[in-house]
Amino acid sequence: MIQVPFSPSQAALLLDFDGTLVDIAPTPESVRVPDGLTDDLLRLRDMLDGALAIITGRPIAQIDHFLPGIPYAVAGEHGVVVRPAPEQALRERELPVVPAHWVNAAEKTASDHPGASIEHKKAGMVLHYRRAPEAESAFRELTSAWPVESGGFHLQDAQMAIELRPLGIDKGMALQELMAEAPFKGRRPLFVGDDVTDRDGVRAANQMGGAGWLIPDDFPDAATFRRWLHDLSEGRGWGA
Repeated sequence: MIQVPFSPSQAALLLDFDGTLVDIAPTPESVRVPDGLTDDLLRLRDMLDGALAIITGRPIAQIDHFLPGIPYAVAGEHGVVVRPAPEQALRERELPVVPAHWVNAAEKTASDHPGASIEHKKAGMVLHYRRAPEAESAFRELTSAWPVESGGFHLQDAQMAIELRPLGIDKGMALQELMAEAPFKGRRPLFVGDDVTDRDGVRAANQMGGAGWLIPDDFPDAATFRRWLHDLSEGRGWGA
């Protein structure tokens, strides 16, 4: 099992949500928070003097629903919206608006493939085909015709989905922003994720003198990662 190379007093924990803390589900709203996870996270937050954050592609309101009052800070939509501390106002970046005809075309394509869906975000959208794999080619054909970069966006593959995201926004940037403020400032970031979009967070954590890991490269699955997290919450697996 992975050993953290430093002590809790030096560490900050910044974690992805879907596929990392919770198992991937057929739809974003159908995920289940495993028994015991909230207790482990609360113990870790106390152990780290508050330096526990969630960095996710989801809107912050959804993390508040699934993990109410648990993380000290949350970065939503890959850092489009950040809440750096409990009860603080959200920081929202000025970002481009998705053209209405892109949205309409995506919705029409999803409706042509039962099980496919469109997840709308403040500055982008996700085209999901997990429950309709045959929709992938239609979504790719559609999005390949969009002038995304000139519109201020880029396309990012995710797990059984294609995400339209603003240029220059990623989880590494969100991690750096959170690490600049208390209680994270001066600590070494530990980041764990599971998707292509999490590689930026891993890279940023390593560059800042911390560590980053991916599922399944470093942990075979989310359940194994949660067991490791449980051990950390009980004081096992930390360095001096």
